[in-house]
Amino acid sequence: MPYNPPVIFLFTDFGAADLYVGQVKAVLQQYAPEARVVDLLHEAPAFNIKASAHLLAALAGQLPAGSVTMAVVDPGVGGERKPVAVLADDRWFVGPDNGLMSVVAARAERAEAHVIGWRPKKLTASFHGRDLFAPVAGMLVRGDRKAVKLGKSRSLTVGLGATDLAEVVYVDHYGNAMTGLRASGLRRKATLVVGRRRIERARVFSDVGAGKIFWYENSLGLAEIAARGASAAAALALAVGASVRVVAPSP
Repeated sequence: MPYNPPVIFLFTDFGAADLYVGQVKAVLQQYAPEARVVDLLHEAPAFNIKASAHLLAALAGQLPAGSVTMAVVDPGVGGERKPVAVLADDRWFVGPDNGLMSVVAARAERAEAHVIGWRPKKLTASFHGRDLFAPVAGMLVRGDRKAVKLGKSRSLTVGLGATDLAEVVYVDHYGNAMTGLRASGLRRKATLVVGRRRIERARVFSDVGAGKIFWYENSLGLAEIAARGASAAAALALAVGASVRVVAPSP
């Protein structure tokens, strides 16, 4: 029978090229040396809690039960927001109570949130990802809930709800623009409108001509605006936060 070690996923806006992720992984090595550490994303929309929360929720369904995700997009680090651990459908999410994990919690069949009582001997004001959330993720993945000093189950202070977000939430290096709209909630012939541009649906890239802009259901189940062999974001001047309007097809 294969050995399956526990897994810690990392979802941050720390930037893959900077020195922050390495410091977090060094701490995780101390607290949970047996765990596998998987980088979900380190280019989450910087400072943008709303977009990041919907992106995290789209990724959450891909994560195995029993895993722990350290989720940090925390422009208010060092402020009044509380550190929390959210258990959503048997998956732990550790991070700030600023709305980041609230969409995951709202869409889960079962969810509970706990304030984290544990504190390190040294807690810098500006790097709670390394000093607080990484150790807690390590303790949780090894099953040591008592050490984390979880408070009673409570609702999150900041909640964004379970509804979709009609905005661009991520632009990848191809120039594809993911929206916060779940494709399952859109009619197949629905049109997306960004600015003055109307965008029709296609199944996949190969179904349209070169350079053609379209929207499709991506592998996370989100409506994504793309172009065959080109950057849709460049062609439409799209960035994270751009509004997307849905026009239902005529009956």
